[in-house]
Amino acid sequence: MELVADDGLAVATRGLRKTFAGVRGRRAAIHGLDLDVPAGGVHGFLGPNGSGKTTTIRMLLGLLRADGGTMHIFGQPVPHRLPQVIGRVGAIVESPKFYPSFTGRRSLSLLADAIGTDQRRVDEVLEEVGLADRGRDRFGGYSLGMRQRLAIAATLLKSPDLLIFDEPTNGLDPAGIREIRETMRSLGTQGRTVLVSSHILSEIEHIADTVSIIGRGRVVAQGSVQSLINEQVGVGSVDVGIDSPEAAVAVLRRVGMSAELTADGLRVTGADRPADVTRALAAQGLYVSRLLPVRRDLESVFLQLTQDDQLGAAPPHTDETSDPSAEEVTR
Repeated sequence: MELVADDGLAVATRGLRKTFAGVRGRRAAIHGLDLDVPAGGVHGFLGPNGSGKTTTIRMLLGLLRADGGTMHIFGQPVPHRLPQVIGRVGAIVESPKFYPSFTGRRSLSLLADAIGTDQRRVDEVLEEVGLADRGRDRFGGYSLGMRQRLAIAATLLKSPDLLIFDEPTNGLDPAGIREIRETMRSLGTQGRTVLVSSHILSEIEHIADTVSIIGRGRVVAQGSVQSLINEQVGVGSVDVGIDSPEAAVAVLRRVGMSAELTADGLRVTGADRPADVTRALAAQGLYVSRLLPVRRDLESVFLQLTQDDQLGAAPPHTDETSDPSAEEVTR
């Protein structure tokens, strides 16, 4: 199947909104979400608990109704044209459920019959997720990682172009996390689009080509992993410990470096080499006691961008009357 998408996007939302009833009125779980997921590769969908990741995914799949805004999958407006595009989408939004006494292969065979897929796909998808040698084992004897891989195999039966996984490594041990990571990375390199929500930042950094970070129901940053890291932290940043930080800042700024005071010294950006910092300061009789390159990673960017959520800032509320029937748990 040819994997194509309108405007190069597999998923796009504009001004997406969703509110739920709360004790102080209706709480905005999604508040003007503008999300772009490029076609092809792995896209990490990141945010603190309660930021609206699962709510967004459920709206995309037609499991929740949006209160406003637009959503498109491969250029098709959803949910209006979801029936026309759903055949190109596979998703896991809950823990996989199969009969414990059935083998993995039989479980997939029954599902293939139910959706009208050629039985030859069963062995193909078992091979694709690394379960070819365990397909005749009972599901009840599978590890958590194997169960999740079987669920992924089930989504692959209809050869979807877009795969949506909501926290696929929850509850897995390190070995299981590695297995799922390798599976998702492999799917992304095949030309499929893998949209994965997760709170395990180190895993997303290893597998994602692009990411979107949301906080309080809005996108706060999106783009390639490396570009976001460089934009937020700064290329060539170093932490400096010194007895006279104010004087050091003045010296470094005079030679064209960007320097800012921190709690225990200063942070410098714009130096091609750390040695340039020590040389400039030593020339003015200032000597460093600590010089450490700033570790640039996705986790530090995430924490920086979502600090309001981490501190427990209240999400926006509306003045609408509370409706207990609309209550939902978001994460």
